[in-house]
Amino acid sequence: MNIETNKIGSVIKCFKEELNPFYPEEEIKKIVCLTFGFYFKFSHIDLMIKQDERMGESEIIKIKKVLNALKKYKPIQYILGKTEFYGLQFNIDENVLIPRPETEELVDMIIKENKSRKENLKILDVGTGSGNIAITLKKNLPNAEVTATDILNNILRIAEINAGLNNVDVGFLLIDILDEKNKSALSGFDIIVSNPPYVCESEKKNMQRNVLDYEPHKALFVDDKNPLMFYEEISDFAKKHLHPEGLLYFEINERFGGVMTLMLEKKGFCNIEIFKDINSKDRFAKCKTRTVF
Repeated sequence: MNIETNKIGSVIKCFKEELNPFYPEEEIKKIVCLTFGFYFKFSHIDLMIKQDERMGESEIIKIKKVLNALKKYKPIQYILGKTEFYGLQFNIDENVLIPRPETEELVDMIIKENKSRKENLKILDVGTGSGNIAITLKKNLPNAEVTATDILNNILRIAEINAGLNNVDVGFLLIDILDEKNKSALSGFDIIVSNPPYVCESEKKNMQRNVLDYEPHKALFVDDKNPLMFYEEISDFAKKHLHPEGLLYFEINERFGGVMTLMLEKKGFCNIEIFKDINSKDRFAKCKTRTVF
């Protein structure tokens, strides 16, 4: 990184030029905003009006370290150790997935559909990762009792930190609900939500290096021979643990909207709907348990 001067404008110009062979222009702009916002508390306006101010050597060293990691396709969120989701801040590392905009859409749907309900809802998030779904639901549905599960302690530690960071009370459980002996350990819920692994192994060839090289594969990929394995198990769990007329929400692979509908019908759910994301891809499934008379 050969900078003409230590003026902020020169540093940013050089930073962008160095990244041009690696990332598209719009992504570089976002990376610049995130990097300078994180390290120097710069706003979008600061990036424009502080062009002639000078950076110290220690500050330029930080920028160089970020640049070197970006050239290895390490996601900026992992470099900074932070990301934003639904307007909230989350700590993350390579043990957990980087929250996606599509998942924000799912959370937004759940909040809007349930915020006017008067009862104190019991919500379960299966496979919580960074805790982004559970924490955001609790933040926006404050009267709800929210529980989140995952199978590894190091993952739950991140989620617990994020709950504290966002000042919410979420119950985190180290439990694998896919293990039959654990299924009786949880009580009934009004809402169960999950964003399980749903990318088929065969789809790896279409994915970018920043995902393949850094994000946890166990949280992403599923065997092509049984792509709905997690949905099947979670649906079976939901049948036993959702209250009558309880709601089940999933984020899904765009390829399997029709198959998901058939699977949920077969398991006895009703009011099954598949919703498209902002890119018009089948991305979310919602269904309800039947009323008991």
